[in-house]
Amino acid sequence: MSKLTRTYAARNVPRYTSYPTAPHFHSGVDATVYSRWLTELTCEDSLSLYLHVPFCRDICHYCGCLTKASRQDAPLQAYGDTLLQELELVADRLKHSGPVKHIHWGGGTPSLLPRQDFLEITGMMRVLFELAPDLEHAIELDPRLVTTELTQTLRDIGITRTSLGVQDFDRNVQKAIGRVQPRETVERALDLLRAAGLKDVNFDLMYGLPGQSEETVASTIKQALALRPSRISLFGYAHVPWMKKHQRLIDESLLPQPADRLSMAKLAREKLVAGGYQQIGLDHFALPDNAMATALASGKLHRNFQGYTTDQASQLIGLGVSSIGKLKTGYAQNISDVGGWRKKVQAGELPIARGFALTGEDQLRGHIIERLMTDYRCNLTASCNAFGLPLSTLDGALGILAPFVADDLARHEGDELVMTPEGRPFVRLVASAFDAYLKTAPSTGASKQTPPVPRHSMAI
Repeated sequence: MSKLTRTYAARNVPRYTSYPTAPHFHSGVDATVYSRWLTELTCEDSLSLYLHVPFCRDICHYCGCLTKASRQDAPLQAYGDTLLQELELVADRLKHSGPVKHIHWGGGTPSLLPRQDFLEITGMMRVLFELAPDLEHAIELDPRLVTTELTQTLRDIGITRTSLGVQDFDRNVQKAIGRVQPRETVERALDLLRAAGLKDVNFDLMYGLPGQSEETVASTIKQALALRPSRISLFGYAHVPWMKKHQRLIDESLLPQPADRLSMAKLAREKLVAGGYQQIGLDHFALPDNAMATALASGKLHRNFQGYTTDQASQLIGLGVSSIGKLKTGYAQNISDVGGWRKKVQAGELPIARGFALTGEDQLRGHIIERLMTDYRCNLTASCNAFGLPLSTLDGALGILAPFVADDLARHEGDELVMTPEGRPFVRLVASAFDAYLKTAPSTGASKQTPPVPRHSMAI
């Protein structure tokens, strides 16, 4: 491995599940602005609903999500009641929107919600919205909590795809991250889901965790391949203890170095592809007949806050604490504490804390970043023409790109910018050349006292 490669692997850049990224959101986008954006949608604007449930039974040391531990059901029931109210508030402003094409439950562990809450919330969605016949309805699950009763509930509410948080099968690694779940637990969860007819299952795997080595990663991949999920997500662990204080429970001396992370990622990708999976973008893998592989082949793969997605809806509505929505006019994020969120909803107000109104240039740059992250190529001239902007808009980005091109991470093929095979693992770095906000603090309106420039996770 070259010194240059090791240097690139250690650099820190955003994951680009949005552009601009969330640290640049500000309080200038509030409930009034978001309400206006919602009322401006038309029947041509199809919808995607994301519901965030910020509760787990225990908090894993590695977790980067906004969640809290709850051993009691009362907070969950109260949360479900408030989600129902928020759904009505949003629907009241969506007078002329199109059908819902995608629903995603995230967390936390959304399956902790009581069965009755699931039935009431999904029933309300059917009343308030037009659900598309080919609706994809997905949920994230903790394998340790999957039961026969839960799979029946998921089937009853129309779930079509599930995602199991596996991370790693090595017991020592599991101990180091505070999440012990033997392979038998994952296998049983998978069997229960498949028995209930829920055959489209994703595994979340991670590299860069404390105590991992190439040997442990290879063993985890081998065991995952034997279980044959329809998709596999392979994420690099983001160690951000300045943002997630519980990550301080991780012994940093056990964390793999950047060069080791790069080797682990390369090894895992090679074994997954050799095992019959098609690589999708930077960190997803799918069986060739899966919808994600089809979306990639047709140029319809997208990227949002859940990572790579087949979601074809043009507008994303976020519901629940801290959730983020993206409309054609901009981003809007909910209040991040349960009490504040509930207070606003019960007062009949949209619980928006901050957001970002998109300019035409923002939309252009976001499009280029998404296409690089999904297709590994983008026609820069055609993109500028599509957004009615001159190619000179990208002059600064092209200057930043020059070293990446010189080091053969990317190349120019006519009007197209193309990632080289060697450069694909570093696509976030190349995409960052188009990020006009990367080295700046959040926009005016966030606070009179300017926060520090955001810190990000490693490129690999």
